[in-house]
Amino acid sequence: MKPSACFFLAASLLLPSLSTALTFECSHIRVKGKKYNFEKIGGPHTVSVIEHSPPSIHNTTWAVDLCGTLKKDKEVPAGDQCPSGSYVCGVKTTFNRNDDDKPHVDEVIPIAGSFATSTGTNLDPIIERLEDISGSDMTGLRLELHGGTYMKQKQVAIIDLQCDPERTGNEKSPVKKKKGKDDEDDKVRNAESDEGNDSADDDDDDDDDNNSLRFVSYKKEEDHQVLRLDWRTKYACTTYEEDDDSGSGKEGTSKHWGFFTWFIVLLFLGIAAYLIFGSWLNYNRYGARGWDLLPHGDTIRDIPYLFKDWSRKVVSTVSGGGSRGGYSAV
Repeated sequence: MKPSACFFLAASLLLPSLSTALTFECSHIRVKGKKYNFEKIGGPHTVSVIEHSPPSIHNTTWAVDLCGTLKKDKEVPAGDQCPSGSYVCGVKTTFNRNDDDKPHVDEVIPIAGSFATSTGTNLDPIIERLEDISGSDMTGLRLELHGGTYMKQKQVAIIDLQCDPERTGNEKSPVKKKKGKDDEDDKVRNAESDEGNDSADDDDDDDDDNNSLRFVSYKKEEDHQVLRLDWRTKYACTTYEEDDDSGSGKEGTSKHWGFFTWFIVLLFLGIAAYLIFGSWLNYNRYGARGWDLLPHGDTIRDIPYLFKDWSRKVVSTVSGGGSRGGYSAV
């Protein structure tokens, strides 16, 4: 076999393991001795950005899955979906009120993922704490994910997982009622005016307050096109103890002792208090010293001998069984 053929064979065998090594497990992330588990916010999460350019409305939906690749929808054409291996991806859809056709997909932007079999790129995650980043006043983690390419431009996703003890990270604004054609016309007309733009921005701000996952920006930074997202969740807090959210997890077990633990502690404290108080009383009332200090000192000193006699009787009873001491009936 030629050397070149051997090289390509070895590369093909190593490719799957290399791809796995360049990803990360969302349930086992460790940074500077701290362990983080984002399994509870795994699965697809989306955040949408709406742009008004009358007579068209553009909706870019950014999808994220920290724990695996985004799944395909069998009812949607393959060309209108994120490519296989995507962890972060955007789909831009356009609606034109002058057309009777359904909204059509304009762009599919793979931001980050494992595309070793198609483009040869991988996730290559970079993880750091927010408190270690200069200029950041938040606590949590920053995930920097790679692998995507769009229009010959490398893509990067930067997700700031911010500590928020009051949020799981799955919160999302309720879905608004679909507007009719007349309402849509009013929406487009309002978008053409400054007053309409201001009201739309206010609505977007309200939605951002309800959503745990928020869009920050998508723009060129140095040599990359960078998508920035903020994600508020309690799982990014260093003080959070992993549990099953049902009150019976590790957090509940570590903070609450059981009945027998409390019984043993109280029994020990009671015996200690009895011995200390009794010794103090014997010392002040009778001037006792040594073993005489202990209340019921004679009984305490006899405990080893009493235990030995009791053990001897138990052994004798068990070994003798039903023996009648060697006598037999006449």
